[in-house]
Amino acid sequence: MTPRPGGALVLGADYRALGVVRSLGRRGVPACVLREPGEPLAALSRYAGHHLPWPPGGEEDRVAFLLRLGRGDLAGWALVPSSDEAAALVARHHACLAEHFVLTSPAWETLRWAYDKRLTHALAQRAGVAAPRTERPGTVEAARALTLDYPVALKPAVKASFNALTAAKAWRADDPGELAARFARAAELLDPDLLLVQELVPGGRDAHLSFAALCDQGEVLASLTARRTRQYPADFGRASTLVETIECPEIVGPSRRLLEAIAYSGVVEVEYKRDPRDGVPKLLDMNPRVWGWHSLGARAGVDFPDLLWRWICGEPVPPARALPGVRWLRITTDTPTAVRELVGGRLPAGEYLRSLRGPRAAAIFAWDDPLPGLLEVPVLALTLARRMATGGAV
Repeated sequence: MTPRPGGALVLGADYRALGVVRSLGRRGVPACVLREPGEPLAALSRYAGHHLPWPPGGEEDRVAFLLRLGRGDLAGWALVPSSDEAAALVARHHACLAEHFVLTSPAWETLRWAYDKRLTHALAQRAGVAAPRTERPGTVEAARALTLDYPVALKPAVKASFNALTAAKAWRADDPGELAARFARAAELLDPDLLLVQELVPGGRDAHLSFAALCDQGEVLASLTARRTRQYPADFGRASTLVETIECPEIVGPSRRLLEAIAYSGVVEVEYKRDPRDGVPKLLDMNPRVWGWHSLGARAGVDFPDLLWRWICGEPVPPARALPGVRWLRITTDTPTAVRELVGGRLPAGEYLRSLRGPRAAAIFAWDDPLPGLLEVPVLALTLARRMATGGAV
């Protein structure tokens, strides 16, 4: 019988972590939150029994801190990463952390295929999954010489640090000269070998698709498909702002092949964009941890943190099917996105109003846990002011 964890240690305190804390707290699971500076939302939840700041220092300091917690009162608790960086940290130190915690995310030999976009696209080729053409030029001259259909996206293979490029997620270039200039600027921010040039898949609000799942060694135990209707920023969304569950069988088979190929275990989101030129969804990213809109699942009938908890406790994962047409909305980021689209004539007013109707899950506010929702706007304002004051990326 699998030992039952005493609670969940959630790595991060943003809105992804908040969804985990609430889901588990509502079923009586204790939660402790490790928060980054300026990231308090999950720590404000009534379901977070206690919270701690990450210590200063690098990765080794963080691992040492986790091991101290795992040898103390949190021995045997489950580790739930809520960011790529936290998932990578756990993955790279999987063996030593597993001696003291129940791990919910895979080791590095598996996670790296989703974490590093260079490997993700190699995996797509191996699994026979359609993806945009992606190149690794390495130098400004090689970038200028690429023979690609423009426009293209310049993007980092991994989020090695927070800077103007990783904050934007990608930069668009409409011709070789613009690509060369943007590549030169990006190479000042991170290792040029980490820079990818990818053909930009056209398409609008109906084109962004997701397959979300809980897996055990590549076997999909529970899943849903969704459309990411709006995102912020609009061109290369750092985060979704309006998501809706839909029936989308075309992305189920490709996603299963990807996950089976790396024997993936844990929760994951696989992102696609449907190419209007051939109608085929093209693979963009894999998120090997809880994703921004995962709390939509609970409203639609597939509560991923709850199912993850059942799985790590050795309980049967009950069959679940998402109800189509359920929406998830983060109003603080969706409103400026929608206003820009409305003013620019790219979003009809009637379509916008219809998107607010029907069954809906709020991203932050909850009647049984109101404080994070009430403080979200001040928190966002303070974060923005802090970044602007230090000259950081917004």
